[in-house]
Amino acid sequence: MDQSTMTGRLLVAAPLLQEDSFRRSVVFVVDDAGDGTLGVILNRPLGMAVDEVVTDWGAYASEPAVMFSGGPVGEDTGIALGVAGAGEPPPGWSPLEGLAPGAGLDGLGVVDLEGPPQVLGTALGAFRVFAGYAGWSAGQLEEEIAEGAWFVVDAVASDVFTTEPEGLWSRVLRRQGGQLALMSTYPDDPTMN
Repeated sequence: MDQSTMTGRLLVAAPLLQEDSFRRSVVFVVDDAGDGTLGVILNRPLGMAVDEVVTDWGAYASEPAVMFSGGPVGEDTGIALGVAGAGEPPPGWSPLEGLAPGAGLDGLGVVDLEGPPQVLGTALGAFRVFAGYAGWSAGQLEEEIAEGAWFVVDAVASDVFTTEPEGLWSRVLRRQGGQLALMSTYPDDPTMN
């Protein structure tokens, strides 16, 4: 049986990762299995309202109520995350598999955008839609982590549904303390320092 080790954690791009797709990104790992890892970038809001892309879901989207670029793979596909309230899970919502108990992500799951928004949307405490995703084949992410491209840290629900995505990279690093907190002040362009 595959034991997920990264589902529900954050991948924070190290300053040396300068690839446009991931520069200063914070990726939430949605699924980590033997065949690879899938996540969504949390700090890349797009300029279009959720309703422009997924009709009738905009009223339920967490602020800012815009689409987010989830990553460079499958940009024409949508992945939605939502927090279900207590009680019976709503139809069209699936919990993330492999989350550690007490990780601060209780009720977080994937939302089926084909379901009725008037029923499902009202059952969610938070909701966000991502266009595309970040994906790694088996072993690929581990290699990038070993090379120092990513910091792996714990996530909290407020990371996934932040109202200030532009400052998320620095905030997540700062709360880690130590060397990572120092990294949060790393200049955007070190040659200008």
